[in-house]
Order: sequence, then C-alpha cells, then structure tokens
Amino acid sequence: MGSPRGIEPVPDRLRALGFLDLSLLWGNLGVSLLVLVAGTYLVPALSLPQAFLAILLGSLLGNAMLAVAGLIGADGRVPAMVLLRAPLGRRGSWGPTVLNAAQCLGWSIFELLIIATAAAALSDELFGFRAQWLWTIVFGGVALALALLGPVDLVRRLVRRFAVWAVLASLVYLTYWGLDGAGLGDLWDRPGEGGLTVLEGVDLVVSITVSWIPLAADYTRFGRDRRSAFWGTGLGYLATSIWLWGLGAILFFSRDLTDAAALPAAIAAGGLAATLALVAVTVDETDETFANVYSAAVTAQNVAPRVPQRVLIVAVAALATLGALTIDLLAYETFLLLLGSFFVPLFGVLLADWLVAGTRYREEDIFDGPAVRPGMIAAWIAGFALYQWLNPVGPSWWTNAVERLGPPDLGLGASIPSFALSLALGMAVARLSRRRL
Repeated sequence: MGSPRGIEPVPDRLRALGFLDLSLLWGNLGVSLLVLVAGTYLVPALSLPQAFLAILLGSLLGNAMLAVAGLIGADGRVPAMVLLRAPLGRRGSWGPTVLNAAQCLGWSIFELLIIATAAAALSDELFGFRAQWLWTIVFGGVALALALLGPVDLVRRLVRRFAVWAVLASLVYLTYWGLDGAGLGDLWDRPGEGGLTVLEGVDLVVSITVSWIPLAADYTRFGRDRRSAFWGTGLGYLATSIWLWGLGAILFFSRDLTDAAALPAAIAAGGLAATLALVAVTVDETDETFANVYSAAVTAQNVAPRVPQRVLIVAVAALATLGALTIDLLAYETFLLLLGSFFVPLFGVLLADWLVAGTRYREEDIFDGPAVRPGMIAAWIAGFALYQWLNPVGPSWWTNAVERLGPPDLGLGASIPSFALSLALGMAVARLSRRRL
C-alpha cells in the first residue's frame, strides 16, 4: 500500500488503520520482555494485591494519556515531532526532536541487546551455542525489514495474520505455567516487605506506558478517524500491558525469584513449552525495535525533511545494530530514564495547546505558526524540573546534583504532578497567546 515518506499530512487514501488494526498494533507493542521484567520490580516491596492495584491505576492513567496522544496524532495526520510545531513553534520543536531521536536510537540498541541475549541463551539451551553477535545482526536485519515495510503493511501482512495468534497462545501458556501449583491464595496473602508505596508503583507503570507518547502519532496518523485512534491505541496497549505487568509480579513469587534479571532464564528452564513461549515473546520483541527504528527516522525528518525516509531507516538500523554489538548499555540505561522524564510534561504542553485550539489542529497550526513559542517551552521545562525534583532519574552525577536541592519524599511519584503543572501552565500561555492574536 505504501506510506508517506516525508512530514506531509497523510492523505485520506492512506488512512487505512481502523480500530481493530490499531488495537492489534498497540497490543503487540505492549507485549515486551521489558514490561514482563518490570512487573517483578513491584514485588516483594508491595504485596500482590497492592502491586495489582498499582498496575491497574497506573495502566488506566498512562493509557488514557497515550490514547489522547493517539487521537491528537490522527487529528494532525503528521509525525509526532512535526505535531509539536503547533505548541512549540517550528524551530522550538527541534529540541524534543533531538531528544526523541536519541531516545529512539538508545531504546533500539537496548531492545536488540535484550533480544540477542535471550536468543543466545535459548540457542545455548537448545543447540549448545550462543553466538550472540549473530543473533544481534539477524534481529537488526529483521527490524530494518519491518521498518522499511511501514506501519500499515506491518499490521496488515504480519500482525493480523500471524503475530497476534502466536503471541496470544504464548501468553496464555506462560500464565498457566506461572500459576500452575503456585497456590495463588497463599501468594495473595503474602505481605509486602516495604520500601515502595502503591503511588510510587503507579508512577513506575505510568512512566513506562507514557514512554510511547512521543511515538504515538507516527502510527495513529494512519488511523481512519479520531475515535479509532483513541480507542484502538488506549485499549490495545492497556490489555497486554496489564497482562504482562501482572504476570511478571506473579512469576516473581511463584517461581521464587530473587533477582528480576533471572526471570527469562527461569522461564527457559521451565520445559519445552515454556521455552517455545519465551521464543515467541522474544521474536515479538522485534516489533518494538521496529517502532524505535522507524520513529527515529521519522523524527529526524522534522529537521531534515528532504532526506529520504528509507535512507534514514537504514542508517538508524545500522547504528542500532553496531551499538548493540559494541556498547555496554547498562550505564546508558540511566540516561534513557533521564530523557524519558522530558516527555511526560511535553505531552501536558501539547494537550494544553490542542485543547485551547478547540481540540482540532489545522494544517496551518502546524506548518504556519511562529518559529519559537518561548512561553510554551518554559511550561515544558517547568514540568521537567518538577519531575526531577520529585523523582531524580538519570546518571549518578545528575541525580546527586538534584538531590542537593533537597527533593521532598512525598511518595507520590513524579509523572502526574509534572504533567499537571505543564498542562496548567501551557493552557494559561496558550490562552494568552490567542488573545493577543
């Protein structure tokens, strides 16, 4: 079918993804080893009922924001970073563009490392060899092929026909394996050990969910209408993310894990069926690498619109593969968390401007606005500063510097307060700007 190769609005003839298509796409993106492992971080600090409450509340809040971001993307019909020209200005959007490109490339490398490590462990278990370098190149090539295919063809040719069924069967089996003989009643009654509040657990779930917000419009711009984009994005990611978060928490208890990183190995040691289920989930992880490679290329076009999208996709995929082969990304992971904290308040600014614009973005709002809107940028930075003050994340040199400012230990998390502040400030600035016009 093809897809636009620049930053222009998607024409009606290419807006082919309906509610089912977008639900399957976002549901597939929600299936991740990262989310499965993240579920183990909620316990044993929280009891299982507390962890499930945090998962439910965090998923509802995070997916509500993600769904609205998807709706705005379908409304604007342009890539996510191009959409930010409306609230921040044409050149003002370049700051988020650089941050998002770095984030997408970093997560591409991180995902390839996870996939290749899991594949190497599985091949060692089944065939007696690891060859992690080979798996890195293989899955880097798969991610490249998927990114060149594009979102519409990916959903129509692969997700609807094959991926959804393999992943669904794998999750059903892993859930059965995790609960088999575990004594769920005993697990449910086991008290938490402390060190984490329910609201801090909510913040963790929200932070991972909203990490997709800077990418949402890259895919929902192909949505047939706003309603399909909102419900397809929100419900699709909600269903699988709740499943994976909850399953991760259960597996930590039911398989007597002492370390979250041991979860994949524990599954691989659970017999042939469990191993095959892990293989399916590992292979499905490639679609997240696809999303980051594709979005990194689309993001770069906001500042370099004349560079062909295919050239950028090949370049990003090559850099991600090379990085996965050569970089120890453990130290970079903290930097990715720092980058991620920019995007929660950024969505608050986008939502504020879109609401003041009458919940509709016209093409001239995106392409004919001022070069920079400093008031909106200030609202964004204020939200970022509040986020970091409440919950410093990033490299140690950064968190140590922030902690000298005496951040409060309120146990409330940072995502919602920072979003609310940027939303409120953004709405005030947007209304003032429109009155002057």
